[in-house]
Amino acid sequence: MKRSPKTQGAAYKRLTRRALVLGGVQFAFVGGLAARMRYMQVDQADQYRLLAEENRVNIRLIPPTRGRIYDRNGQIIGQNSPSYRIVIVREDAGDVDKVIAKLSKLIPLNEDEIERAKTEMKRTAPFLPVTLADQVTWEDISKVAINTPALPGVTPEVGLTRQYPRYEDFAHVVGYVGPVSDYDLSRMEDPEPVLMIPRFQIGKVGLEAKKESLLRGKAGAKRVEVNATGRVMRELDRREGQPGADLQLSIDADLQEYAQARLAGESAAAVVIDCETGDLSAISSTPSFDPNLFVRGISVADYQALTQDDHRPLANKTVQGTYPPGSTFKMITAMAALEAGVIGPANTVYCPGFLKVGSRRFHCWKRGGHGTVDLETSLKRSCDVYYYDVALRVGIDRISDMARKFGLGVKHDLPMSAVAAGLAPNQEWKQVTHGQDWLVGDTANASIGQGYMLASPLQLAVMAARIATGRSVTPRLIRSIDGVEQPSGAGEPLDINLNNLEQVRRAMFKVSNDRRGTAYRSRIIADEFRMAGKTGTSQVRNITKAERAAGVIRNADLPWNRRDHALFVSFAPYDNPKYAVAVVVEHGGGGSKAAAPVARDVMLQALYKGTPPLEAYPVADRERIKDQQIRLEGDRRPKARPDEKDRA
Repeated sequence: MKRSPKTQGAAYKRLTRRALVLGGVQFAFVGGLAARMRYMQVDQADQYRLLAEENRVNIRLIPPTRGRIYDRNGQIIGQNSPSYRIVIVREDAGDVDKVIAKLSKLIPLNEDEIERAKTEMKRTAPFLPVTLADQVTWEDISKVAINTPALPGVTPEVGLTRQYPRYEDFAHVVGYVGPVSDYDLSRMEDPEPVLMIPRFQIGKVGLEAKKESLLRGKAGAKRVEVNATGRVMRELDRREGQPGADLQLSIDADLQEYAQARLAGESAAAVVIDCETGDLSAISSTPSFDPNLFVRGISVADYQALTQDDHRPLANKTVQGTYPPGSTFKMITAMAALEAGVIGPANTVYCPGFLKVGSRRFHCWKRGGHGTVDLETSLKRSCDVYYYDVALRVGIDRISDMARKFGLGVKHDLPMSAVAAGLAPNQEWKQVTHGQDWLVGDTANASIGQGYMLASPLQLAVMAARIATGRSVTPRLIRSIDGVEQPSGAGEPLDINLNNLEQVRRAMFKVSNDRRGTAYRSRIIADEFRMAGKTGTSQVRNITKAERAAGVIRNADLPWNRRDHALFVSFAPYDNPKYAVAVVVEHGGGGSKAAAPVARDVMLQALYKGTPPLEAYPVADRERIKDQQIRLEGDRRPKARPDEKDRA
């Protein structure tokens, strides 16, 4: 049936309206979409471009080069040396165990290192390299490089590692570095991102730890393009970091080496301080250890050998060890009495071998006594009774104040680990610490450096330097930082009567140069280098009345750890002091026998800037000294280390 024209026209009109409405809606939608696209692509282009860049570009840190450490003459002490290592990438290796098994047939692998590497692989992303073997030889690197096609994911690399070419000589001073541990991070409030780099090394002890922020430097950064899984595709740009500062120490490496060799076999310490500048020219503690063992992680066997040694090689006896100073403290008691006007140089005390205080006897080291002695004789012959008597009149508080003035009982500011403050006790200290009153017997003991009195070898060297110069000489370890000279430790004049100080100096000269002086056998013959000194022997055990009545047991007849400590302090030349030296030999017996000869030899080595002529020694000693010089020279020759064999 055909539609009429009228009906057909009406339908056409309705279709046209619908089309217009629909078209309008479509046009509005497309227009809105276009506007939105324009807004996102044009108006918000920068924001979305940044988001896209962040998705495909990563910023990665570049570890800084650690600063080097030199001695005062430019000899290297701590450096960064090329180190060859083998790394593995887990996702490239596939079957890690199978690849490691193949690798172990080519080069020797440490089982502990393999287990550590597997543990590290589980904690890190599969595309990050993990070290399998470190500090390998060039020969092993070559083997791996040749067989790379058969070792998927394994790559030989070269990097930098810390090395200490002077080995044991500076272990207690410089310390060592090691990988950052969880414990290290827990002690930091806001760890720097560079510390999160796998196996990044920081200073653990010694100068390396105390000057970590200076030596570490500032990390660099590089922008790398990564794919969706995080794999690096290419490097876009790089900003190099700032290397760590180079430090120059005040120590003379050759003198340090000599002091270490001279003390070999002893549990001992020696400190040499420049009287003019306060520079520490040598600061030696024996026995020592090889710090290179700690850089990549010391073995259990090596560590147990160090910790089980009764001579305590890990302890820095120069600053950490504190000892009763014994008779080396007598100069302090004398100065306190002179400054207080209690005694004069000519005043005498009678020594019958003991001084009775109340119901107790305080004995002199010489059983029969020294008779009538004055200040000079009391120091020269080291009479104990003289100082008992003087101390009871001057009082402990004045003695304690004088001790601090000369550097005892004071923690010196040095960038070394575990620097001890020692102890110069007084009445208030005992009341606060022990809740007890100070006793007159405590004063008698303190007057000869026993009882509560404690001092480190460093403090004793400072004391000797201040006596020698009359200035508040302060020890300095770092001479310059990146070539910038550090403040001198020469110090200001001490607030004391120089005439009184001269009396003490003159008596110390007699100790070493008078035939009846306790250090006469260890004197220096060369007129231009005459030495002043003081011996000391500090007890580590109580002597009972029964033993004293029967005769005190000789040190040689006692077990090593029950023998007295031997001490000696000195300065030279007497007329124009250049160096002060302090030596402590643990359980060495008498200071005149064990410590004074060492101090004399080290002093001469410092004064002559090398091996001194035999004419500087007493005639009776020259043949022995000649043999000793030959032996020590042989001991000081560089030795190849087993772990350095075949290293490129």
